[in-house]
Amino acid sequence: MIKIGIVGARGLSVVQAIKAMPDEAKITAMCDLDEGALQHAKDQIGDPDLKLYRIYDDMLEKADIDAVVVSTPMQLHVTQSIAALQAGKHVMCEVTAAVSMDELWWLIEAVEKSGKIYMYAENYCYMPEVQLVRQLVKKGFFGEIYYGEGEYTHDCTSLRTWHGKTGWRSYWQMGTRGSFYPTHSLGPVMQCFDDDRIVSIASFSPGNHNPFGLRNDDLTQTMCQLESGKLVKIRVDTISPRPHAMAYYQIQGTKGCYESQRLGGGPMIALDEDGKPREGCYTWKPLFDYKEYLPERYKSGKGDAAGHGGGDYYIVKDFIEAIKTGVQPELNVYKAAEWTSVALLSQLSVTNNGRLLEVPNFRAGMSWAEKKIKI
Repeated sequence: MIKIGIVGARGLSVVQAIKAMPDEAKITAMCDLDEGALQHAKDQIGDPDLKLYRIYDDMLEKADIDAVVVSTPMQLHVTQSIAALQAGKHVMCEVTAAVSMDELWWLIEAVEKSGKIYMYAENYCYMPEVQLVRQLVKKGFFGEIYYGEGEYTHDCTSLRTWHGKTGWRSYWQMGTRGSFYPTHSLGPVMQCFDDDRIVSIASFSPGNHNPFGLRNDDLTQTMCQLESGKLVKIRVDTISPRPHAMAYYQIQGTKGCYESQRLGGGPMIALDEDGKPREGCYTWKPLFDYKEYLPERYKSGKGDAAGHGGGDYYIVKDFIEAIKTGVQPELNVYKAAEWTSVALLSQLSVTNNGRLLEVPNFRAGMSWAEKKIKI
């Protein structure tokens, strides 16, 4: 039984997932500065023995926990992850992993030194639609993938204040330049490129026209060049006045393509299934006509009560499995660093007229000399 402590009321997103695996994991502690949020969490978790803490160090020192879910504002993610690792706890951390490149180096070094599991909680990678597309990619339905797109358009301007005060998002998200929150867009697309990695990025924006005095660009388009030469484009837009479309993706291969629909109608694919290249237009088909290719565990229904189409269940499941086996998960600290670095380098690129910047090759055993930004 893995005993879990949650820091940050946002972590309630994993409650239903953990409840659905009562023989494997249990939430035994909860920490938040807000007493009202703590009581709400206790009501949601429904365990009278749940230990509540307002001071994070107290939870790490006193609570009976094996692992911590870090669900606080993003500027706290690295310091709280490192504190948990140094206390001998495994960590699953919400996105983004860090707010500076130096923090990424600190985090990698702390994970390597601790020997504990670190998992990046990029739950969009676990949504059923994304998992189905990934399986179709692996089975060759799209041929060779050479281009991908991801978009996160989510008007967050109402979140710039909290209880009448300026909130943290006004500074650490909408107070920064560039693609500050890229991994919901990037992660599901990058998983379609197997072990390929991002080697360089360039970010562009149309400027700043919002009426709220926020520093963030109206939107940011970031081009990512992969080591293979293939291309990924991502859009992050949290200010434009438009309906939410937080999980838009497109994949293009030599035998067809996939596109999740922005305006309803469901995700679609178009394939050259007879092996004969066509001239002219292909025909769209519903993605879930191919639902038999979903990973078997998604057919069990076990994750149905959890959020993101069950994705929250399976990400927790993989975290628990990693702890049990001692093997770092696919969404490890190096993936977290690569995908988060796109945000951090984007700030430099967009403020320097779309300058092309090199992405470090995040991996185990990096030398001191490699841990830098090349201009």
